[in-house]
Amino acid sequence: MSILATDLALAVVLGGAFGVGVCLLLALVPRWGAPSLTRRVAPYLRDITDPRGLVLAPQPFGLRALVREERDRWAARLGGSASIDRRLRQAAWATDAAGFRGRQLVWAVAGVAIGGVLVVALVLLGRAAPAVALLPPLSGAIAAIGCDQLLSLAARRRIERVQDELPTLLEFLALCLSAGEGIFDSIRRVADTGAGELSAELRAVVVAVGTGSSLTDALNRLSRDLGLPALTRSVDQLIAAIERGAPLSDVLHAQALDAREDAKRTLIEQAGRKEIYMLVPLVFLILPLSVLFAVFPGIFMLRLGIG
Repeated sequence: MSILATDLALAVVLGGAFGVGVCLLLALVPRWGAPSLTRRVAPYLRDITDPRGLVLAPQPFGLRALVREERDRWAARLGGSASIDRRLRQAAWATDAAGFRGRQLVWAVAGVAIGGVLVVALVLLGRAAPAVALLPPLSGAIAAIGCDQLLSLAARRRIERVQDELPTLLEFLALCLSAGEGIFDSIRRVADTGAGELSAELRAVVVAVGTGSSLTDALNRLSRDLGLPALTRSVDQLIAAIERGAPLSDVLHAQALDAREDAKRTLIEQAGRKEIYMLVPLVFLILPLSVLFAVFPGIFMLRLGIG
């Protein structure tokens, strides 16, 4: 059985090397790398193929087209693009849901390949067991889940940075308004002066307003994309004050105070959780060792019949 497994592992290694060599040779063939007939003729038939001129970017062909087609099929099969789009926007990653699914597919394929390499290595070393057959799919699943968790971690950390910057930014806006500037000029000044994540988002708001969007629509889009409750409340109060003519500086001062109270409450909650985490080594490491050092000498003396 071990000889058969070793021969199978060698066959996998040699067959994989042969397949890679064949793919590299096929990639050098001009017919495989040349654009298709449709791609060569399409620029001369734009009024038929693309009458509105919407397709501006060159379409991929060959291996790149195959990869994109598989990526889109993977994304459509998994679904859940709304959640991915929201986390991508929160993490400020320059890709879409289909691109992220494609990256997740690449991670899964890489995990399966790593698992296969480990299986082959274990078989060649003579330490294989029937359970190692589960290693490639398990490593692929772990890689795909790890890619998704990496996105969630990046989104959560960026939202935390935005939440930390919010009180200072609101106070800066209130100060600019108290100095006599308008709301849009205050936002532009804060966006140009600041260097954090929220300042970058405000620069995008300024660009959106400069290209024709209204200020309320740009602010609503910002709060909806980030999904931060404190920012959403501040934007709603600010928009209501703009529409009703309320004093904006007082509203922003109140929102900054509320944001600081939320930050203080979050900090207290984190401190409470850290206290619980600190009890884990105390209960599971230090306390058992203390009991062991206190009880073991008595047990040892009783076994020896002393005392």
